[in-house]
Amino acid sequence: MRILLVKPNPQLLVARRLQEGFLHLEPLELEMVAGGIPPDDEVVIQDLSFEKDPVIGFKDKLQQFDPQIVGFTGYSTQAAMVKSLAALAKSIKPGIITVVGGTHATIIPADYNVEGIDLIVRGEGGTAFGGIVKRYKKNEPLSFGDTVLSAADPDFEAKAAQLPPEFPDVEDIPLARRDLVDRSRYFCVWTSSTEKKLETIFPRTASVRTSTGCAFTCSFCVVHHLMRGKYLQRRPEDVVSEIEKIPEDHIYFVDDETFLNSDRMTKTANLLIEKGIKKKYISWARSDTIIKHPELFRLWKKAGLSVVYVGLEAMVGSRLDKYNKRTNVDINRQAVELLREIGITLHASFMVDPDFSVEDFRMLEKEVIKVCPAEVSFTVFSPSPGTELWKSHKEDYIVDPYLYYDCMHTILPAKLDLKLFYAHFAKLSRVAMQANPLRVNKVKVPFREIIKIIGLGTRYILALKNIYKAYLPNNVLNPCETAIKIKKTAEGLARLKG
Repeated sequence: MRILLVKPNPQLLVARRLQEGFLHLEPLELEMVAGGIPPDDEVVIQDLSFEKDPVIGFKDKLQQFDPQIVGFTGYSTQAAMVKSLAALAKSIKPGIITVVGGTHATIIPADYNVEGIDLIVRGEGGTAFGGIVKRYKKNEPLSFGDTVLSAADPDFEAKAAQLPPEFPDVEDIPLARRDLVDRSRYFCVWTSSTEKKLETIFPRTASVRTSTGCAFTCSFCVVHHLMRGKYLQRRPEDVVSEIEKIPEDHIYFVDDETFLNSDRMTKTANLLIEKGIKKKYISWARSDTIIKHPELFRLWKKAGLSVVYVGLEAMVGSRLDKYNKRTNVDINRQAVELLREIGITLHASFMVDPDFSVEDFRMLEKEVIKVCPAEVSFTVFSPSPGTELWKSHKEDYIVDPYLYYDCMHTILPAKLDLKLFYAHFAKLSRVAMQANPLRVNKVKVPFREIIKIIGLGTRYILALKNIYKAYLPNNVLNPCETAIKIKKTAEGLARLKG
């Protein structure tokens, strides 16, 4: 049988600018879903971010490939688009089975209880989707357990209100079908170089998941809700075996927190070194993990770890307490210094609160300079959809809390006028880019790429500065242009059929 798996394109301009210029990773979640589908079935993955017109591209793929099942993944920002695409699929091919999964489906499955969506997958889709396909072939009911829900189930509301299901054992999760995408199109900007020279700052980059979940409970994060507090870890031997087979020389670990188990990651690094696998890696790590295990990060430097993303979030103790980070300012500063000493490039992530004053922004600018040279990124504190924090703010949202939950658009009232708030927010990125590792460390890169990154950076900062326009009345009324386009496409098809 034929199965189409769809990755929606980003809906908001800032996300598009980030993806086109700095980070565009392969659809690993769909590759893993494909890995769990029986080998005698034909599977196609469509990444709509590469389509000149995502709606037309999706419609054409449906008509050309003629799948029996279409599956969508998606974050909360893409939920409106997923619902519209599923409805479009039904209008073109009424007998098709539409399946949705991903973070939004897991946390708020009831939001997908709409006409046009047949099945909602909660939790790990890599194991669940294969079960759907097998049941389809046997003409059995397609929904099962608390993982695959059907809107037609009379107990749907009760099941949807339950906590997300338990994740399967990591050994049961299928390996990614990396052959189903054009790997040349996925990259991550790379600014780390011990040789002070880079052949490219846009290297082809593969994604690897070594663990799922996190043992911590930061107030803004949805991961511990998704995983019910579990932290699942793959065996070092399995991780190294997968890495060894990947053609790319640059690897992005997409774990929520890679280094929580120091023994596991020590063994993984030693295996990479013993096998002579010479690749470069990016990973996430907490600041307290870094200072507790300095020898682990020295070892990983030898294994190829180039960049570490650290959610510093703030350099003010009261804000770290508010975010329930369970770290402090001194720990953050020690982690920054230790990475600098080891020679691993820091990617510092800071969080801006909607209650920021002008003085708060200026203080953060000073902290950014202190951690540089480093890659630095910024988000806006936002309650994650479906969490208790999100529910407690249900009367406070100033825009659609699903569509605008990208941690860039504030969904809560800001202390400053929004135009002024985003002028300062954009300035933070400008300050960071002026002190990035390429510039400060005088790394040699191709001249054409210098021009390219300057242009991309300028477009990104302008997009940040203009976020305030999304809150203007005429924009808020029509927030999802793609959904409107899909509706018009479906109406046109209906007229043709009539």
